[in-house]
Amino acid sequence: MTRVGIALGSNLGDRLANLKAACDLLREIAIPGEEFLQSPIYQTEPLLCPPGSPFFYNSVVEITFDGDAFGLLELTWVVEKKLGRVGQAERNAPRIVDVDLLYFGEEIIDTEMLVLPHPRIGERRFVLQPLADIRPELVLPGEKMSVARMLECLISNEPSLVRVTSTIS
Repeated sequence: MTRVGIALGSNLGDRLANLKAACDLLREIAIPGEEFLQSPIYQTEPLLCPPGSPFFYNSVVEITFDGDAFGLLELTWVVEKKLGRVGQAERNAPRIVDVDLLYFGEEIIDTEMLVLPHPRIGERRFVLQPLADIRPELVLPGEKMSVARMLECLISNEPSLVRVTSTIS
């Protein structure tokens, strides 16, 4: 069994309901009885998205999973499809839900299909802030600094995050 970090995002439709539905589906694949951590939800400006893209709601959850990282990756795709996400012709196009693996315990994976820890965690306030809310002392595999320290050291043009609610549920 492995502790796993997962980023959630939505910028189409009822963003709060989309994140709640994703969270509910992730609870179904998490090990029952194990702690389910969820960060507050933040509203964030779209980065590297097409002009006119709506603002995102972002959050991070941490679950315990019994299986391998590639199996979990496939399950996250199932969650996205169940919630109505379809393949986009345009990179970073608006989406109902985005479910991204951030880390899988202490594993370091670098394949064409999956790179863990997520290679851009340290560059994205919209991931670091919610992750620091639930696991500030976490040191990701291959890193020397805690998530909280990475957030403190972040140099980014990304606008400040706006807290929407304390939790997803």
